[in-house]
Amino acid sequence: MANNKVKNDAITSRDVDFAKWYTDVCRKAELMDYSSVKGFIIYRPYGYALWEMIQAYMDKKFKETGHENVYMPMLIPESLLQKEADHVEGFAPECAVVTRGGLDNLEENLIIRPTSETLFCEHYAKIVNSYRDLPKLYNQWCSVVRWEKTTRPFLRGSEFLWQEGHTIHATEEEARAETMQMLDIYEETSRNLLAIPMVTGKKTEREKFAGAEETYTIEALMHDGKALQSGTSHYFGDGFAKAFGIQFLDKDNKQKYVHQTSWGVSTRLLGAIIMVHGDDNGLVLPPRVAPTQVMIIPIQQQKDGVLDKAYELEQQLKAHGIRVKVDATDKSPGWKFSEAEMRGIPLRLEVGPRDLENGQCVVAKRVNGEKITLSLDENLSQTLLQLLDDIHEEMYQKALAFRNDHITNAKTFEEFKDILNTKGGYIKLPWCGDEECEVRIKEETAATSRCIDTEAQVDGVCPICGKKAKHIVYFARAY
Repeated sequence: MANNKVKNDAITSRDVDFAKWYTDVCRKAELMDYSSVKGFIIYRPYGYALWEMIQAYMDKKFKETGHENVYMPMLIPESLLQKEADHVEGFAPECAVVTRGGLDNLEENLIIRPTSETLFCEHYAKIVNSYRDLPKLYNQWCSVVRWEKTTRPFLRGSEFLWQEGHTIHATEEEARAETMQMLDIYEETSRNLLAIPMVTGKKTEREKFAGAEETYTIEALMHDGKALQSGTSHYFGDGFAKAFGIQFLDKDNKQKYVHQTSWGVSTRLLGAIIMVHGDDNGLVLPPRVAPTQVMIIPIQQQKDGVLDKAYELEQQLKAHGIRVKVDATDKSPGWKFSEAEMRGIPLRLEVGPRDLENGQCVVAKRVNGEKITLSLDENLSQTLLQLLDDIHEEMYQKALAFRNDHITNAKTFEEFKDILNTKGGYIKLPWCGDEECEVRIKEETAATSRCIDTEAQVDGVCPICGKKAKHIVYFARAY
C-alpha cells in the first residue's frame, strides 16, 4: 500500500531538535498550554482525556487488588513533614510554603504537598489499633507541587497529576509482596495500555526514594536514547511507622510496628507516550489509550447521504465499544486529515459519494500511513477492532525492538563513554556498589544509574575502581 503521509511543516523534526519537537507536539496537538506561573501547565481537554484513560485503567486494577481511594488534604504542617528526617531532607528544596491565610500570618508554615506519606502516617496512627485493622490499602488521585527549577510539560513540572498509593501491613512479607505487586501492575499497564516496554529493577541506595528501604522502578526509553523514570514502588519497612508511632496489637498480644509501602505514577506517562511513539507529523497514540480511536471524515459531506452515513457508522462502531467521532466541520478534507494525524488518532475512516455507491470506505492507519479499503457491511466493526489490536501489537514490538537495540554492555569506562556519546540508550555496567563510583560516572558523563538488574549474572570488576562487581546496573542519561 502507498504511504500517503505528508510532512507537517508546523512541527520541528525529531532528529533536528528533539526538545523543540516535543514542545511543538504538546502545543499543536492541543494537549496543554502554559499558564502565567512558570512550571504550572493547563491540561487541555485532549491531554486530560489521555490522563483519564490511564486513570480509569489503573483505578480498575487497583480496586481489583483490594485498594480503596481516599483523599488527603493539600496542606501539611511543617512540623509533620519534619518527623521523618530522610524524607524531609529529600523534599525540602522542592517545597512550596504557605505562610499566610487571608490577611493573617500563620502560626505554623504549611507545606503544599510534594507527596503525602506524612499525612497518611498521621492518619494511620489514629485509626489502627489491632491486627484486625490491617492491612490498609489506600490510594489517592491528586496533584502535588514540587518547586522545580527546570520544567518541561508532563515530564517535570512544579505541579503534576498523579496517583499515590500508601499501604500498611502486619508483616514484612506482606509489605514486600505489595511493593512487587504494584510494580507488576505498572509494568503491565505500560505494556498492555501504552504499548511501551519497560526496564524494571531496583534503584541504588543513592537513587532510592527519601525514607524508603528499597525503591523499584519502571524505566522507559525515549526516541532520543534518554531514559524516563515512569513509575516507582517503595518498600518502607517500619521506619515511618516508628517515626509516627503506627503500632498495632498483634495476635500474640504484643505491640508491633506496621510495615509500609508507597507507589506512584504520574502524568510523566503522557510524556512517555509522546516521545516513544510520536513522529515528525505529531502524536501516534496506542489504540487502547487513545481517547478517539477512529475519526470518521465525510468526503463531499454536502452530497446527499454522505453525512447521514457517517453518523450511522458512528453509532454502529460505538455499539461495539469503539471510541469514535465524526468530523463534520466545514474544513477541507485535507485539513481534517492533517488534524487527525497531528492528534495521533489510530484510524481515519473516509467515506464519500463514490464509496457509498461501491458499499465501501477507506481506512488509514496513523502508525504507518497505510490505506485499506473495507466493505461497509456488518463486519466493519469487528474488522476495525482487530485492526486496533494489531496496531497496538505493532507499536509495542517496534518500541521493544528499539529498546532492545539500545541496551549495550560495557566493561570499561572508556567503552561506556563511547557508547553513551554515539548510540545512547541503556548501558549495562558492572558496579562495585560504592556510591563514589556512581557519583563519578554522573559527574563525568551526566549518566545516572537507572536501576540494578536484579536477575543478571554478576561477573567482572567495576571499571571505575577495579574492585569486584556486586551488581549489573543500567545506566543512561535521563529526563
